[in-house]
Amino acid sequence: MSAAARTEPSPPPSPASPSRARAFVRDYLSFNNRYLPPFLITCILLAGQVQYGFLESFTRTLLAIAAAVALELALSRTIVGKWPHLASAYITGISVGILLRSPAFWPYVMCAWISIASKYAIRWRGRHLYNPSNLGVSVMFFLAPGVAAPLSVQWGNTIWPMVVVWIVGSLIIWRLRRFHVCATYAASFVGLSFVRHLLTGEPWLAQVAPITGPMYQLFIFFMITDPPTTVRSRKGRMLVAFLVALVEMFLRLDRVVVAPFYALFLVGPPALAVDLWLRDRRAKPEAKPAPAAA
Repeated sequence: MSAAARTEPSPPPSPASPSRARAFVRDYLSFNNRYLPPFLITCILLAGQVQYGFLESFTRTLLAIAAAVALELALSRTIVGKWPHLASAYITGISVGILLRSPAFWPYVMCAWISIASKYAIRWRGRHLYNPSNLGVSVMFFLAPGVAAPLSVQWGNTIWPMVVVWIVGSLIIWRLRRFHVCATYAASFVGLSFVRHLLTGEPWLAQVAPITGPMYQLFIFFMITDPPTTVRSRKGRMLVAFLVALVEMFLRLDRVVVAPFYALFLVGPPALAVDLWLRDRRAKPEAKPAPAAA
């Protein structure tokens, strides 16, 4: 080896390692990570089950998750032709396990399958219209009320479970930039509860109380704010949230216990369909008249 070769300075270290480290932090430890919502909702499930045992059983919840993931894999591979990202299927399965109460096992499988199948069967202009887990539990509550009931008072009357849900839900809403949806729905619910108080004569606090329960907390943070099934504009999302609360008010006047799920089922998909139709209509260029013949 020549002297010039021996004295030549070594090349600078490659910046690949710091770049990869920064990419890891950005992709896995930031609020933009798609695994963050599944992780946070899993924390809610574990905290609630360990402290209060609010699940029907871990077995039923795991069964719902397995059914949702298996059908997602099968339908995506068969219909779309590629393997799916399983975060959405996991959230659907765990939501079914939390929200559904049943002594039997089959309602959890059926609810998970209905939820996942709706993403591929009920579509409009390339988008699925229904929030999967909301559709699944709504169908089960309507068709099988004898074996399927909603999450109700399994967390008791203590405030700490609600604090956990509020913190975790706020992190997710901050990531999704959907806090205005939660605020609009909550304000509308409180305001319309006073209308229910005037119409029924029942105490106003009794009309407001349901929104503090675990079922409503999960509904507000994880269903009504779902990005794939909400309209595009900020004002449109706020209008839809108000309409959901309004329809729910009439359902609650009829003593419907699962009114929020039914209200979102009735309002959300038509609003999204109209939004997609208007978006496509505005995107199409206006036809120009043909030039007159000479």
